[in-house]
Amino acid sequence: MTDRQENTAIKGPARDLGFHRSNGPIDRSIDELMDATGGIRRPAIVRELLLAALKAGQEDDGQADLKLMNTALKEMRYTAKIFGPYRDRRKVTVFGSARTPETAPLYQMARQLGRELVAAGHMVITGGGAGIMQAINEGAGPENSFGVNIRLPFEQKPNPVIAGNPRNILYKYFFNRKVAFLKEAQAVVLFPGGFGTLDEAMETLTLLQTGKQDPLPLVLIDVPGGTYWTRWVEFIKESLAGAIDKEDLALFRQVDTTSAAVAQIERFYRRYHSLRYVGEKLVLRLSRGLETKAVADLSRRFGDILVPGGAMVLSDPLTAESNEEGLAHLQRLVVDFNRARFCRLRLLIDAINDI
Repeated sequence: MTDRQENTAIKGPARDLGFHRSNGPIDRSIDELMDATGGIRRPAIVRELLLAALKAGQEDDGQADLKLMNTALKEMRYTAKIFGPYRDRRKVTVFGSARTPETAPLYQMARQLGRELVAAGHMVITGGGAGIMQAINEGAGPENSFGVNIRLPFEQKPNPVIAGNPRNILYKYFFNRKVAFLKEAQAVVLFPGGFGTLDEAMETLTLLQTGKQDPLPLVLIDVPGGTYWTRWVEFIKESLAGAIDKEDLALFRQVDTTSAAVAQIERFYRRYHSLRYVGEKLVLRLSRGLETKAVADLSRRFGDILVPGGAMVLSDPLTAESNEEGLAHLQRLVVDFNRARFCRLRLLIDAINDI
């Protein structure tokens, strides 16, 4: 269809559409379309997606917004398709400069980290480009690598390890790419880099600090004696004093060896497994159980993150978690979390792992 045809496809008066089932024949048509398509696993959500597309088509008087929505949805759908079969394996996103040469100690360090992460059972996610990204992919091997690439007029193209890999995704939009980097990862490691690396560092920290990203290990790595992250941390401490909590610095760890980076990730998942919110309750799933006495101690130490009159209690899986059968064997710690200081939640997870 040409642009002219796209802009002349209006037929009849626009119906006032809503997301409740109040659209009469439109609702019936959507139901029939899903029935004819078959295989729709979440029809209520798909129905709203279709209605959102119809409403956007009514509201847009140009085409730029529709094109953006169309491409964004296609990219997110494809991301879910590629990562879906690997949801049972932990993945580590690694950021760093695309300009780091193969002869640099940082490059060799990144290659070694890729090897060690795979040896520990993890897959890796990189930007799929050169430098640190290529080194990580080399160390991990193509079979354990994802490339989350971006179309740029310079510098960024798939590295030889990830080129042609079915787990290499090419994005038009940075925001979709950033979602993939964090949504699919259970840990993040940052090597020294440029504007992009620092952007990714600050965005990850912002999401962790505000609770928009579930807690995960965020590790800053440099060669022994390197000053890149040391100077960055000094800047954070000095220039952001008063603008962040001192305990927000607990959201990341700084290391100078690959083994220390892997150890930080392994420590984070020593006892803690994952979390989920059920209503107003925070449910921490634990791969190794806690005793009642330990929970009482944690409640005293972290009472400041509980709602007034709230508590921490051990539990079996809650009824709302029945759709996650693979996690049914894990003990739960149900927390009346006030959702105010996520740096303290990170410290609670650390304390649980240290027991």
